[in-house]
Amino acid sequence: MFFLYKRVSHPTGLLKSHRFKPLLGSSSGTERDFIIHGQTHTAEFLCNAERGDPGYWYSVHSSSKFAWSSDIHLSPSLTVSPDSAQHFTSDSVSLSCEGNSTEWTVRRSSPEERYQFDCTWWGTLNGSTCNINTDRTSDAVYWCESGSGELSNAVNITIQGGDMILLSPARPVTEGHSVSLSCKSRNQTFDSIVFFYHNEKVIQSDIRWELNISAVSKSDEGFYKCQHSGRESAQSWMSVQANGPKAELRADYRDILVGGSVNLTCSVNPSSSSGWKYFWYRGEKTSEPLTSQLSAGPIRVSEGGVYWCRGGRGEPVNYTEYSDSVTINKIIPNKAVVTLQPNWTEVYVGERITLRCEIKDGGDTEWEYEWRTTSSEKPSDQNEHSITSVTGSHSGDYRCKGRKKHTQHSSTHWSDPIKLTVSDKPQPVITVSPSWLSAGASVTLNCRVKDPSAGWRFYWYKMVPHPSDYRYEQLPGSSSGTEQDSYIVHGQTHTAGYRCRAGRGDPVYSSYSSYSKFVWSADIHSSASLTVSPDRDQKFTSDSVSLSCEGNSAGWRVMRFSTEDKYWSACSTWGTMTGSTCNINTDWPSDAVYWCESGSGEFTNAVNITVQDGDMILLSPARPVTEGDSVSLSCKLRSQTFDSIVFFYHNEKVIQNDSRWELNISAVSKSDEGFYKCQHSGRESAQSWMSVQANRPKAELRADDRDIPVGGSVTLTCSVNPSSSGWKYFWYKGEKTSEPLTSQLSAGPIRVSEGGVYWCRGGRGEPVNYTEYSDSVTIYKIIPNKAVVTLQPNWTEVYFGERITLRCEIRDGGDTEWEYEWRTTSSEKPSDENEHSIEVVTESRSGDYRCKGRKKHTQHFSTDWSDPIKLTVSDIPLPVLTLSPSWLSAGASITLNCRVKDPSAGWRFYWYEMVPHPSDYRYELLPGSSSGTEQDSYIVHGQTHTAGYRCRAGRGDPVYSSYSSYSKVKQTSKMLCHELQLGPTLTMRMQIFFRDGTPISINIVGTLPHHQQGFQGLRCFVSKPEQLT
Repeated sequence: MFFLYKRVSHPTGLLKSHRFKPLLGSSSGTERDFIIHGQTHTAEFLCNAERGDPGYWYSVHSSSKFAWSSDIHLSPSLTVSPDSAQHFTSDSVSLSCEGNSTEWTVRRSSPEERYQFDCTWWGTLNGSTCNINTDRTSDAVYWCESGSGELSNAVNITIQGGDMILLSPARPVTEGHSVSLSCKSRNQTFDSIVFFYHNEKVIQSDIRWELNISAVSKSDEGFYKCQHSGRESAQSWMSVQANGPKAELRADYRDILVGGSVNLTCSVNPSSSSGWKYFWYRGEKTSEPLTSQLSAGPIRVSEGGVYWCRGGRGEPVNYTEYSDSVTINKIIPNKAVVTLQPNWTEVYVGERITLRCEIKDGGDTEWEYEWRTTSSEKPSDQNEHSITSVTGSHSGDYRCKGRKKHTQHSSTHWSDPIKLTVSDKPQPVITVSPSWLSAGASVTLNCRVKDPSAGWRFYWYKMVPHPSDYRYEQLPGSSSGTEQDSYIVHGQTHTAGYRCRAGRGDPVYSSYSSYSKFVWSADIHSSASLTVSPDRDQKFTSDSVSLSCEGNSAGWRVMRFSTEDKYWSACSTWGTMTGSTCNINTDWPSDAVYWCESGSGEFTNAVNITVQDGDMILLSPARPVTEGDSVSLSCKLRSQTFDSIVFFYHNEKVIQNDSRWELNISAVSKSDEGFYKCQHSGRESAQSWMSVQANRPKAELRADDRDIPVGGSVTLTCSVNPSSSGWKYFWYKGEKTSEPLTSQLSAGPIRVSEGGVYWCRGGRGEPVNYTEYSDSVTIYKIIPNKAVVTLQPNWTEVYFGERITLRCEIRDGGDTEWEYEWRTTSSEKPSDENEHSIEVVTESRSGDYRCKGRKKHTQHFSTDWSDPIKLTVSDIPLPVLTLSPSWLSAGASITLNCRVKDPSAGWRFYWYEMVPHPSDYRYELLPGSSSGTEQDSYIVHGQTHTAGYRCRAGRGDPVYSSYSSYSKVKQTSKMLCHELQLGPTLTMRMQIFFRDGTPISINIVGTLPHHQQGFQGLRCFVSKPEQLT
C-alpha cells in the first residue's frame, strides 16, 4: 500500500514552519497511481509504502518531488526583472517575492544539482529580493517560499553563455493580451534576416528582430526560438493562460454579531451558464477546501476569517479563477469608545490633542486597534493617537475598533464617532464698561471667546504708551489667568487702554490678543493733561483747532478714536504735530475722542470734539467744569449775526429765550450737568454734554465677594480718592438715610455676615466734612439649596423651529416661595419665572443658561448660581441618504441608510420611494414607515428595477421634521426581458441620463412597429451604464 503526502503551511503560522499532510482519499493507502484533480499551484509531494497486516512494515519516506505551476496567485508570488526567461551570463537578474509574509526564501531546482538550494548558495538575498549570480550558465526552476511555508508560482530561467538569446516572458501571458518576443545578440546588431520559430516552424523571416503578437490565443502557446546568420538561441516555452471566468464572493455582512452568522454567496458571471458547484476556502486559497460545505448555493458561516471561493463543473472538474477574498470579523460584546483629551468640542489650529481608543471591560486582553476617519489624518494602529499641532485638515469624524491580538478576525463593533472640529486660532473681543469714567469708579472688563466654557483662562493687560507704540503690562492677579471672563479694575481715575487674551491646556495654548479698548476720563490731573484751543467741543469745518499736551514728560503724541473709523490713530494721520501740539485738519466733519500719551507711559484726560459742516454750533467747554465755578455757553453762526430770539435748551427744556446769544451760569452745580443746544430762526446746533465735577470726593465701596457663603462672611472696604489721610468711614445698611452702623465706624475694612444693600461715606475734621456717598453694593447670603437648570426635551443640540422649555429647580426647596433670576450669554431674556418656554427656537437663542433662586419674602437670601446648561441651536438638519450596493444584481436587497448629525437624539426615520410624475416626481411612503422607524436603516428586498429613494427624520410631539434628504437613485445594469422565440430584429436604444443620482432625461431612438400576425417575439440586450462628464 502506498501513502501520499502534500506539503501544507503550519496552522501556527510560525516562520519556516510547514508539515506534510495526507492527501484526501489516500489516508487508507492506495494500490495504484493517485490522481489529484484541480491542482493549480506549485506543490511539493512525497510518499512512503507499507505492507503486511496490520502495517507490519513501513518504508522510509521518499525524497520530495515538486509539481510546478506558473499560474500567479495573490500570496505568495514571484516576479522576474527583467521579465525574460533567457539571460546572458553577466546579466543582472533579480527575483522578487511578494505577498503577506515577513520572511522569504527563494529556491531553485536544477538538473545539475541534487538538492533544492536557497538563494544564499547561488545568489544574494536582500529582504524579499534575490539577485542571481550569472557568472556561469544554468537552466533551473525558481520559486519563493513564504515564512509560513507557502509556495509561489514557479519560473524557468536559462542563463546562456552563447552569443544569442530569445527575450520572452518568464511568466504566463493571458489570452487577448499583446506580447512581444525579441532576438538579442551579445555584441552585435542584426544586419540580415532574422528567423522566428514556433514549435520548430518558421513564423517570421525578415530584418525585424522583434516578433509581435497583438492578441495572444491558446494556439500561440509553445516553444519559441530565433536564428540569425547561422547562430541560434535556446528555445523557451511561452505559456498562455485562459481568460476564464472569475468567481465572485459576496457577504451580506462583514461582521458576525454575537451568537449570529453571515451569508456567503459565490457566483460565476455570466450567470447564464449552469452546473456550477462552489468550493469554499478559509485562510488561504492554497488550503484544502471546506469539502463538507461544497454547495450550489450560499452558505452560512459563524467564524471570522478570510474567505475565498471558486466554481467548478464537469468531470474532470473545470475550475474558475478564485474570487477576491472577503474578510469576515466576528464581533465580540466589548464596546470601543473614542475619547478626546482635552475633551473640547472645538479645537484650534496649533493645539495639541490626543485621541484614545478604549475597550470597555477589556480586561487583560491584548488588543490591536483600527481607526477610521473622514479627515486627511491616518492614525496608526495604536490605541492612542496624538496630534502635536492640529490643522484644518484634521477636522472630521474619528471612530475605532479593537481586535484581539492573538485571535484573528475577532473584533469589537466600530465605536460611535467623535467629531473633531478645527478652527482658526480665536481672537477674543474685549469690552469695557463704562466708556467714560466718573472719578474713582470701577471699570469692568469682559473678554469673550467663541466657547467660554471650554477650559479657557483669561489674561488681562493694561496698555502703557511707548515711544513707538505700546507695551502691555499684566494686571494684578492674572499672571496665571483667571477662570472668570471678567475683571474689575477698582478706583480707575485716568484714561486707560486694555486688552486680553485667552489660554488653555498644558502647556498653555494662547489665542490671539484682542484688539485694545479704551476707557476715557475727562478728569484733569497735573502730571499729564490735554487742553483744547479754543476751549469748546464743537467746531465749524475750516476752523483752526489745536490740541496741546502738558505735563512733566517729553515725546508727546496726540491720539484720537473716531466713531467712523472704529480705531485709534495718531495726529500725523488727520492733523499736523509740532512739538507737543497737534493742529487738527477740519476740512471735513468728524465726531471723535482725543487724548495725549506721554513718552514716559502716561495717558491724559480725554475730550470729545465734534467738527460740524452746518450753519450753527454751540460753544461749550470741552473739559469738565467744577461745582461753584462760573461758565458761559454761546451760540455761533457761521456767516451772520443773530437778529431775533435765540433759544437755549438744557436736556431738551428751554431755559433761556431772548435776543442774547450767550448763556451764563454764575455758580455751576451738579444739577447743571447735561446736554445743551441752541436754536435760532429754525436752525439748530448739535447738542453737547457739559460735565460738572463735584468739589468734594466721593467714597468708593468695594466687596471682596458679592455672595456670603454658608457660615461665612465678606469684606467691605471704603476708600476716598485721592487718598489723603485722616478719613474715618461711616457704614450703612438698607438706605443712605438710615442711621450709620456706629459700632463699626472704622479707618479700615469691615466684615459682614448678613445680606443686604450696603453704602459708605468718609468723614474727617470737627465738625465732620463728609465725602459723597459711595455707590451701593448688594450682598447676598447664600443658602444651601442648589439651583439646577433642566432642558425639556433633554437634547444636547436643538434645531431651528423646535419647541423647548428651560426650568429652574431648587433642590429641597420645600414650600418656600421663590423668585428667580436668569443669566444667559444668548440674546434671549428669560422672565423671572422658574419656567421659560421658547415656542420656536432660533440661532440667537444659542448660549449658556444659568439661574438662581431668592426667597420671596426674605430679602437678600439666595442660592448660588446654578451650573450652566449649554443650548446649541443649529439649522434644520438635512439627512444624508446612502444606498448599498451601488449597482443592483437583479432581485438583490438594497440597504438604505439615513444619517443625521446626532442619531441618538430621539429621531425616527421616514422612507419614501420616487414615483415619476408628468412634471416631476411624487414620493410614496415605503411600507412600515408611516410612523417612522427607530432604526436609521431600511432594507428593500427583491428590488429588480432602477428606483429612487429619499428619507427624512422627525422627533418630538408634535413631530418636528428635518428637511428631506436629497434623492438617491439605485440603478441596475440588467433589464429583465421575457425571451420568446427568435423573430425579426429591431434596433432600439434608450438613454437615461442621471445627475447626482437623479434621472433628468430619457431618450428613445427607434420605434416599435404595430404588432402584426406572425411576429415570433422580441429579444432585448442592455449595455452597461457609461459615466459621462
